[in-house]
Amino acid sequence: MLKVAVLVSGRGTNLEAILKEKHKGNLEKCEISCVISNNKEAYALEVAKSYDVSAIAICEKKQKDFENKLLKKLNDRDIGLVVLAGFIKILSPSFIISYNKPIINVHPALIPSFCGKGYYGLKVHQAALEKGVKVSGATVHFVNEIPDGGKIILQKAVEVKEGDTPEILQKRIMEEAEWVLLPKAIDLISRENL
Repeated sequence: MLKVAVLVSGRGTNLEAILKEKHKGNLEKCEISCVISNNKEAYALEVAKSYDVSAIAICEKKQKDFENKLLKKLNDRDIGLVVLAGFIKILSPSFIISYNKPIINVHPALIPSFCGKGYYGLKVHQAALEKGVKVSGATVHFVNEIPDGGKIILQKAVEVKEGDTPEILQKRIMEEAEWVLLPKAIDLISRENL
């Protein structure tokens, strides 16, 4: 059974999509062991508790202190997969090397478009709308030392519609792509189909 830790910073919508799939009896080859946030006020911690999943806040200001505590929590719990689900901190190359197990991220665009440092949240959708793209979507990828630079696991396109605002586009991409792709990627990894 693959032990999974989900890292979050905000509302926990992607986390909830994962937990719903697990609750339905899917994701049977993995256990969502804990949810860890860099923000003690993150609503995602409440979402975790509502599914009886351990919710942990690590609120160290210094990156190195945060990552040292995070690495200890992951190792203590024998975590085999880390899922970044709305986690806004960028993990350092030294952390990625030290952890040395798969880390995946969901990005709210079709990589290589609108990705990399500085592209997160509504900024991604604003950039897509300013460029006038007709299709956007989401990507789940492995995390490496380059922000949004790891190997792509899954992608799903979502239509950009006339009159979309960043908020409307964000909601459609979450519902049609992110909430579908992230549990699917976890399932593939837990079944060692990657």
